[in-house]
Formats: sequence, C-alpha cells, structure tokens
Amino acid sequence: MSKQPVSLIGVPTDIGAGHRGAAMGPEALRVANLAAKLERCGRTVIDRGNLQGPLNPWQPPEQGYRHLDEVVAWNTAVYTAVHQELQSGRLPIMLGGDHCLAIGSISAVARYCLDEGKRLRVLWLDAHTDFNTADATPSGNIHGMPVACLCGNGPAELAGLTGSSPATTPDVFRYIGIRSVDEGEKRLVREANMQVHDMRHIDEIGMKRVMEEALAGMDENTHLHVSFDVDFLDPSIAPGVGTTVRGGPNYREAQLCMEMIADTGRMASLDIVELNPAYDKRNQTGKLAVDLVESLFGKSTLIR
Repeated sequence: MSKQPVSLIGVPTDIGAGHRGAAMGPEALRVANLAAKLERCGRTVIDRGNLQGPLNPWQPPEQGYRHLDEVVAWNTAVYTAVHQELQSGRLPIMLGGDHCLAIGSISAVARYCLDEGKRLRVLWLDAHTDFNTADATPSGNIHGMPVACLCGNGPAELAGLTGSSPATTPDVFRYIGIRSVDEGEKRLVREANMQVHDMRHIDEIGMKRVMEEALAGMDENTHLHVSFDVDFLDPSIAPGVGTTVRGGPNYREAQLCMEMIADTGRMASLDIVELNPAYDKRNQTGKLAVDLVESLFGKSTLIR
C-alpha cells in the first residue's frame, strides 16, 4: 500500500440520526488515539479539526425529511473538505457524526473519480442498507437515506452535491453485514439491484468468501472507499451506537474483513460514523473502532 498521508476531518453532528450523541463520535475516536495509531502504521497524519455547521434543532420531519436544511449544510461542508484533501493527494478519513454525512464524503469521492478517470467501489459496512426515501421511511431520519440520495433517489440539494445527479450508481456499492432493512426499503434495494452480502450470506459462506466477492473486479484504476458504520459490529462488542442490531460480525470476522481490505492496497478514503459515546461503556466501542481502522491500514497479527 502506498503510504499516502492521511487527513482526519471531524464532523460533530447527529443531525441525521434518531438519537442524540453521535456528535461526540469524532472526539471519542481522538481520545482512543486514532492519529497516533495511524502514525504507527507508517502514515503522516494531519488532524484538520472539526467542521462547523448548524446545531441540531430536534424537529419532527417535514415532507418526509427531518432537518433537511441542516443536513444539506453539513454535507456541503463535508463535500468541500473531503474533495480538497483528495485533490491534495491525501487520504481523507471522515470522523462522524451520523451516516447521513456519507452523502457529502462519497459525493466528493465520486467527483474526484470522475475528474481523475478512476472507477469507484464503495464498501458499505453496516447493519442497515440506508436506502430509504421520503416515501418509504418510517422516521424521516436522513441517516437511513444516504445510499438512496447518492444514487439520485432523494432531495435535489443532497443528490446533486457534485453538480450533477446522481453522484453514483447502485453498481458501485457492496453492502456487508446487513441485517435490518425496513419493509418499503427492501423493495427499493431489490429494484436497484444492489449487491447485498447480508449476515445470512456471511453465516453461510464465511467472511473470507464474502470479502473476496465484494472486492472482486478491482484493478489499479479503482478508488476504494470504505464507509464504516460502527453498528456493523455486533452490539455485544460494540454497544456505543444509537441503532444496535443483534447478530453482527464478531471481533475476528470484523478483523478479517478489515485485513482483506488492507491487502488490496486500494483503500483511498474512509468514513467512520455512528459512534455514539452516550451509549458506550468507557469508550470501549471507540477503542474497538480504532483497533479495526489500524487493521484497515495494514496492522496484522503476523508479518505477512
């Protein structure tokens, strides 16, 4: 893996979520020594501090969306910051915040890939498919909609951050760890022909084969973006999230997933989202997330 310098971009907001607390996620990742551990993996790390944006007004949904204006403001800031780091030749790590912020980060990556003639592949590590729309959503929380927005199925202000809509197409996504999909969302995911490696698939064939499938077909022209929602992990090892779903990957499965991504040498941008210290126990989940991110950057048990 080329030892590309890394930038940390904190985005302290829970604007798209149904529980407060993910706004504290960036700080918890810093407290768990993310920067120092990435430096130990041989990276130069610049911490850009936190982006600024509107406060969470904690209002009910309007026309199917909660806090749309505020979500647009935060994602616009994320888009600008991530795009800037990519253009400067650095690997951006967005420290969320909730998962609605991936609209901004992945839009920036998609724009960069378009300009550089690269092919985009997104690994979406999550308990949820996040493919809801204003019509399908039970809650109006936009953290359940980022993939739909990125694929052009959302409000114009979010779907068109790159200047054209959609930012991406369904074929760039590989879902891993899925185990909770809303009823209306199931139909949308099927119609879009998304590639879903759900927990049953992982149980049946094992994490190794699932990752081989999800990473197949990449080459030196592929930009791999990893969007890591901490609720991907089983809540028995990662309680610090607002939307726990039992039956996720265990510690070893998660480590293997991260190590196999690292082995490709293709990861060029990363989101770490939905860490909620208000639900955590002594930053256990923050430390685990950082441990797994070290593996994403090549730390392995043995010299390979």
